[in-house]
Amino acid sequence: MKTPKPYSAKAATDQMYQWFKWLAPGLLVKRWLLISAGGLLLAIVGIAISTGMTPIFYTLRFLRGLLGLIAGTIPNYISGPFLILGGLLLLFWGQSRTFNSISEVFMPEGDQELVDRLLQRRRLHRGPKIVAIGGGTGLSTLLRGLKDYSSNITAIVTVADDGGSSGRLRREIGVLPPGDIRNCLAAFADEEKLLTELFQYRFSAGDGLVGHSFGNLFLTAMSDITGDLEQAIVASSRVLAIRGEVLPATLTDVNLWAQLDDGRRIEGESSITQAKGKILKIGCTPENPPALPRALEAILEADYIIIGPGSLYTSIIPNLLVPEIAIAISESKAPRIYVCNIMTQEGETQGYSVAEHIRAIDKACGVALFDAVLVQGKSPCEKTLIRYAQQNAHPVFVDREAIKELGRRIVVANVMDEDEVTGLIRHNSHLLATVLLRWYSRAHQNGE
Repeated sequence: MKTPKPYSAKAATDQMYQWFKWLAPGLLVKRWLLISAGGLLLAIVGIAISTGMTPIFYTLRFLRGLLGLIAGTIPNYISGPFLILGGLLLLFWGQSRTFNSISEVFMPEGDQELVDRLLQRRRLHRGPKIVAIGGGTGLSTLLRGLKDYSSNITAIVTVADDGGSSGRLRREIGVLPPGDIRNCLAAFADEEKLLTELFQYRFSAGDGLVGHSFGNLFLTAMSDITGDLEQAIVASSRVLAIRGEVLPATLTDVNLWAQLDDGRRIEGESSITQAKGKILKIGCTPENPPALPRALEAILEADYIIIGPGSLYTSIIPNLLVPEIAIAISESKAPRIYVCNIMTQEGETQGYSVAEHIRAIDKACGVALFDAVLVQGKSPCEKTLIRYAQQNAHPVFVDREAIKELGRRIVVANVMDEDEVTGLIRHNSHLLATVLLRWYSRAHQNGE
C-alpha cells in the first residue's frame, strides 16, 4: 500500500506543474478536451431547444436570485474573488484526482507520472527511423542507448551463430540461432535489467538443460508455437512490450566459412575465431541467401543506418553476405555510418587498422555501404593495454589518410567504457548513442 506524501507548498506546486504538463504540445490531449467540452455544450443546447428552453430559463432565474443574495450580503470585491478562487480550486482538485486515478491504474508502481511517460512516448515516437545492423554484444550495447532517442528502431541481426546454447539448439532442434536476437530483445525492453538477467539465466542442472539460457529456450518455444523465428520475435515483442523491432537478416539456415592465409578453409562461425588465422575471404552456405522482406522494407524506409559495433567477420559481415541487404543499404539515401571496434580481436582482426576494417566490409559485399566511420579518440589506460596485449589485442589504429582515400569521413569521439574491475573495454551505450544522433542531426540538416 502506498504511503501518502505529507502536504507541502512544494508538493502543491509540483502537482500543479504535473497537471499543466497535460497541456503540453504534441501530447494530443488539449484537442480532445476541447472536443469533449464542445460536445457537452452542444448537448446542453440540444436539450434546451427540445424542451422549449424551460430548464435554461428556470436555471438562469435561480442563479440570478442566488447571485443577488450573495452580492447583497457580501461585498462583490470579496465574494467575487472568493468564488473565482473556490471554482479554480475545485477544478484543479477534480482534474488532479481524475488523472491520479488513471495513473494509479496504468502505473501502480508510482515511479513516474503518467503524463511524463506519455510525453516520453510521444517524443520517442517522433524520433528518426533507425536501422542498426550487426550482432553479438556490440549491437545490444548500441540499442540500449538508441532507445532513449527513438522508438522507431529496427535491429537487423545475424543468424550465423553456431556456438554455445544457440549452436546446440540449432543442431538438436533445427531452429535458427536465437542468441543475438535474445540480447537485442532484452536491450529494447523497458525493464531491461530484470529481463536481461532473466534471458541470460543459464541452467546449471537438469538433463539437457545445462548450459542453455532461458531466453534461448523462450524464443525456441515461441518459434515452435508460431511457426518460424520471424513470427516468434513479433509475438515475443508484444509479450515483452519492447520499444523497437528485431529482425533476422534471413530465415535461411546459414553457415559461415572462411579462407585463411595459410590455406585452411574453416567451417562454422565459432570455429573461425578459434582457428586464429588471418582471414582472406569469408562467405556462407548456401550462397546468396534471400533477405527477410521486412528487413529490406526497414532499410528502404530508414532515416539513418548504423553498422556495428561488433566482431567484424562473425557479427557484422554475415548480415552483408545477404546480397539484397547489402544492395538496399548501398542504394539508401539516408546517412550511413560504421561504428568501428575500439580494440582488435585475435582470430579476426589482429593487427587491423580502421581502414582495413573498412576494406574488409567493402570486399565482402562488393560496394561501399557507408559514408562515415566512428572511431574512439582516447586510448585506454596502460594497465588495460597490457591486459589486452596478453591476448594479442590492441587499440585499432586510426590511419586517417587511408580512410580518406577510401572516401569516408572520420568521426572521432570518446565513447569508451573501461571497467576497472574486469579490465574489459566496451562502448558506452549512452555516449555512443549521443554522438551518433548528433552526427545524424548535422548530416540531416546539411542534406547529406
